[in-house]
Amino acid sequence: GNLPRLAGVACAILCSFTYLVAQIYGVGIITTRMTGISFELGIFVALGGMLVCSFLGGMRAVTWTQVGQYIILVIAYLVPVIWLSVKHTHVPVPQLSAGAVLQQVTEKEVYLQNDPSEIEVRRLWQQHADEMARRVAALPESWTLEKDKLRSRLAQLNANDAPMVEIRSAERELAGYPAGVEEARIAWSQAKASFEARAAPPTPHAEPFPAKDPEERRNMRINFLALVLCLMLGTAGMPHILMRSYTTPSVIEARRSVCWSLLFILLLYFMAPALALLVKYEVYTQVVGSSFLSLPNWVHAWSAVDTNLLDVTDVNRDGIVQLSEISMGADVVVLAMPEIGGLPYVISGLVAAGGLAAALSTADGLLLTLSNSLSHDMWYRMVSPRMSAARRVMVSKILLLVVAFGAAWVAARKPADILFMVSAAFSFAASSFFPALVMGVFWRRANKWGATLGMAAGLAVTFAYMTHTHPWLREWVLGVSRAQPVDLWWGIQPIAAGVFGAPVAFLTIIVVSLLTPPPDRATLALVDYLRSPGAARPQGENA
Repeated sequence: GNLPRLAGVACAILCSFTYLVAQIYGVGIITTRMTGISFELGIFVALGGMLVCSFLGGMRAVTWTQVGQYIILVIAYLVPVIWLSVKHTHVPVPQLSAGAVLQQVTEKEVYLQNDPSEIEVRRLWQQHADEMARRVAALPESWTLEKDKLRSRLAQLNANDAPMVEIRSAERELAGYPAGVEEARIAWSQAKASFEARAAPPTPHAEPFPAKDPEERRNMRINFLALVLCLMLGTAGMPHILMRSYTTPSVIEARRSVCWSLLFILLLYFMAPALALLVKYEVYTQVVGSSFLSLPNWVHAWSAVDTNLLDVTDVNRDGIVQLSEISMGADVVVLAMPEIGGLPYVISGLVAAGGLAAALSTADGLLLTLSNSLSHDMWYRMVSPRMSAARRVMVSKILLLVVAFGAAWVAARKPADILFMVSAAFSFAASSFFPALVMGVFWRRANKWGATLGMAAGLAVTFAYMTHTHPWLREWVLGVSRAQPVDLWWGIQPIAAGVFGAPVAFLTIIVVSLLTPPPDRATLALVDYLRSPGAARPQGENA
């Protein structure tokens, strides 16, 4: 019916669009780093590559394109990790060398935690955090006072004929001053959180859930398990992954493709812990303790892309890099890995190509999923059933362009980091499609009313929780300042909101299905066919 179809389209749009924004954001970072153009322009330049891959073909063509993209991706991912492993331990298997490297990292962490220079830097960062807290507490008077201080300082520099570098620095600081009290509250609260994070001692790499007290450790463990659950359920319900079943000729081939996919995914993910460990060891040994005058080029290059990705500040003015003076975002670790490890520049290009291949391969499927949902499931099935095949293709391509440019516009605003956007997409899928698929296949009593309201309820709970607990979403949707405190349910972060939506969806499907008429015979025949693919395919509209 049209009601479940409309609910499915809405869920597919939200899941796929969120995931697409994350992919475009990542491609924009890579393009900006490799070409030197601005981030916003880099997004739209990279968008052209996505459109070329997805605009000229359908799902089967994109699937074969992704075979080549995976080959590039796996080579680009494995070569640097193996290279670093050989460089430090002369062992070409990173998992075998991880033990020796972990021991050295642990010893370095103990030293850095007790080093007087590191302690001094952490104390200075805490002073900065306390100053930001004082400013926030003194608003709105502090906004006027601090602005007057900047103006007086700039006037004094001009009167004393100070060096032009100092004058320009003061002018930039004044130009970047918050425009109003609310903007100041947001900026100073974010600065306070950033300074507090840099004032914390190094986190022990070997400790699973490093925390200051048992309550915080418990929350970290719960959030880890909640995120894993969302990723598992979301993977089973992602629309662009489910559509891959249509590219295989039979059920047995679909099952084989899933098995091979899991093997290839394992090949990549099995390297991730070793990669993180080797990169951390490189930073500890090659960057920490070096002179600011001899910082490697990759530090300046990535800092120029975005200071949120990488920032190195000599806060104690001693000319030596301390660990607490380095702030590195998670989004940059893999891309900067070859440069951090001092590998040849060709390896950096290879990793960039692998990152582009990963983003393009996912974005192509997402774009096709979105355009097909809008053009076929909604436009053709619900609005204009008499539309010709040629016109359907044209509408699909037009909608593909609209969706692509819309996602690029959102990505250019940098709503959140890549990790949050990807996890949010999986939470949406886990709380909408997964319950409907499981109950629709394995419970004969489930009907269209239960599936429709279940998807809507699960998605609504997930989105509502994210909206009330994620600062950017809360400000954009509800108009609540980012500086306002967040009230979490049982300590669950918004990145794992699907753990609340999925149970609500299951419960709604069960209750609504029992309160409404059971499915008709044609629907039950389709369910039986889904359970036993070798049986005769049912005939009719529902088939």
